[in-house]
Amino acid sequence: MHPTRLDHWIGGEPVASHADATASLNPSEPQDVVAEVPVGTAAEVAAAVAKAAEAQRAWRAKPGPAKADALTAWAAALQSRAEELAGLIAREVGKPIAEAKGEVGRGVAILRYYAGEAVRDHGSVIPSQFPETLQFSLREPLGVVGLITPWNFPVAIPLWKAAPALAFGNAVVWKPSELSGAVASVLAETSGQAGLPAGLFNMVHGDGSTGAALAACAGVEALSFTGSARVGGLIAQACAARNAKHQTEMGGKNAGIVLADATLAKAATLVAGGAFRYAGQKCTATSRVIVERPAMDAFLAELKRIAEGLPLGPVCDPACAIGPLISDAARQRVLAALDGRDLLFGGPVPSPFEDGYFVAPTAVMVEDENDTLAQDELFGPVLAVFPADDAEHAIQLANATRYGLSASLFTQNIGNALRYIREIEVGLVRVNGDTTGVDPHAPFGGFKGSSSHTREQGPAARDFYTQVKTVQIGG
Repeated sequence: MHPTRLDHWIGGEPVASHADATASLNPSEPQDVVAEVPVGTAAEVAAAVAKAAEAQRAWRAKPGPAKADALTAWAAALQSRAEELAGLIAREVGKPIAEAKGEVGRGVAILRYYAGEAVRDHGSVIPSQFPETLQFSLREPLGVVGLITPWNFPVAIPLWKAAPALAFGNAVVWKPSELSGAVASVLAETSGQAGLPAGLFNMVHGDGSTGAALAACAGVEALSFTGSARVGGLIAQACAARNAKHQTEMGGKNAGIVLADATLAKAATLVAGGAFRYAGQKCTATSRVIVERPAMDAFLAELKRIAEGLPLGPVCDPACAIGPLISDAARQRVLAALDGRDLLFGGPVPSPFEDGYFVAPTAVMVEDENDTLAQDELFGPVLAVFPADDAEHAIQLANATRYGLSASLFTQNIGNALRYIREIEVGLVRVNGDTTGVDPHAPFGGFKGSSSHTREQGPAARDFYTQVKTVQIGG
């Protein structure tokens, strides 16, 4: 059976593309071609931007309750196709089905949250230096916003960008990852199913060249990107060259810190989950664990026991915790990073999974803070283990990276916890918790090379998707 060739979604309807296409493969069974994904051209991007600009002029004038109703309707449309989308996420990107269902549910929650934000107050009255003068600020939409999103959260990340953009009066042109094009097409269809005005939400499939065209398009007033640090830097340069607003979320090298007074069973459970679930393919995954020396042996024994009990594929099994890596290139990159190292545990995958892009949960002892496993985002089920002399040394090791997205400390000492909160150089700070995930209504973003120093989600999203106008009215 020939795989489906996907369409763009422009002006509220599917639009066929005759451009070149790439194949989206099932990483569990690479012989299964999920879809043919067109590589959108600059002309197709421009057409989508033109449709978005036209729709945005009417959308920005709609009252907040009307915007809220539209987002609520989209949440209902998404919910109506939750099972279909979750199954497609599992098939196309290898996310275990339980997590895939959770992601769709999170997408519904995001849309509902921003439906509420659409009717909140978004300005302030400011005392004036002049008598009989009213001074106030208000927030206005930017116009057309471009979104570029990765494959690993193919529903949640697009929606945590698109929902606030729409709630605050903008229109959207979205370039999803070519590795999750089939999921993206269904998500776009739900916007039409919900009755969003034609042209308000547009999607152009493609690869890096399509994203570059979107970043360079003069009609795009702002661009929000999630992906690698390398591409994020290029996006920032392209937007800065034409003074377009931009935000980039670019990954992390997240550390769990386990002190000797920690509850080791809890710490090992949460570190293992953060490191190995979904094969470590999260920007907030726990890729390093720093353990105070007196706790090392007991912690590693518990970590190994838990990690080896996490079920590996098939991803359609509700019990599955660890699916495949997204591609053969990703698998080869992870295996190359492990080549020649002494493993604490891990290694070959069971024979039923040899045809897919699977890697077993793996831990490696690392002594050098400059080791590639200490510094480079690997995006796989690999945990680098570091010994620490004390709490101060552990925090120093955690900070010794160019990234600063997420970290977690495991301790029962409030003094150590408060010191860590003050000194850790990350945007997402956890105590006795997992490094992964964040509530949809809480700000998300990192320090240093993890972020453009903006924040996504929660009320912080308003700052990016609006601009401030200050008004003075004299008597």
